[in-house]
Amino acid sequence: MAQPKHIICPSCGFKNATPLPNNRCVSCGAKIEDIKRTLSRQEELERRYQQEGFSLMWFGVSLVIMGVLTAALVVGLPIVVPMLDFEGSAGMVVAIPVWFIGGMLVGLISPGKTFIEPVVAAFLIAMPTAFLLFGNQTVKTMPAFMYALMSAVGVLFTLIGAYIGERIQMGPPPKAAE
Repeated sequence: MAQPKHIICPSCGFKNATPLPNNRCVSCGAKIEDIKRTLSRQEELERRYQQEGFSLMWFGVSLVIMGVLTAALVVGLPIVVPMLDFEGSAGMVVAIPVWFIGGMLVGLISPGKTFIEPVVAAFLIAMPTAFLLFGNQTVKTMPAFMYALMSAVGVLFTLIGAYIGERIQMGPPPKAAE
C-alpha cells in the first residue's frame, strides 16, 4: 500500500496530504504555491506574516461582526440599560475597544492571513457611528474633528486586534534550525 505524500506548510508546519484543496494548508489556510520550489529559512519567515490578498468573503464577515458588535454595544445596550447612555464622546470611547475586539475575532477565526479586511470593515462602520454619535450628542459634546480622530484611532486598534488575532491563531513562530 502506497503512503500518501505529505506537504509541510511553511507557515504553520502542518503535514498536509496531497492533493491540496485550492493550494491552501488545511490547518491555517496559508497559500502553498510551488511545491517543488524550496524556500530558504529567511523567505519562510518573511512570508509568515504577509497578507495574501483581499478576500471579499472575509470582508463581508468582518463587516457583519463589526456592525453587530457596534450596534449591540453602542446603540442596543443603552436601550436595554437606560443608565448606560453612550452619547457623544462616551460612545466613541466604547466603540474603540469594540472594534479592537472585532478585529481580534476576525483574526482568530479567518483562515490564512487576513488583517486588512477587518480594518476596511471598521472604517466603513466607524463613519456612520461617528455621524450618529455626533448628531445625538447633548451633554458630552466634542467637536466633529475629534470624532474623525477617534474613528481613526478605532481603525488603528482594529488593525492591532486583527494582527494579534492572527498571531494567536498561527501560534509561536517556528524554531530556528541550527
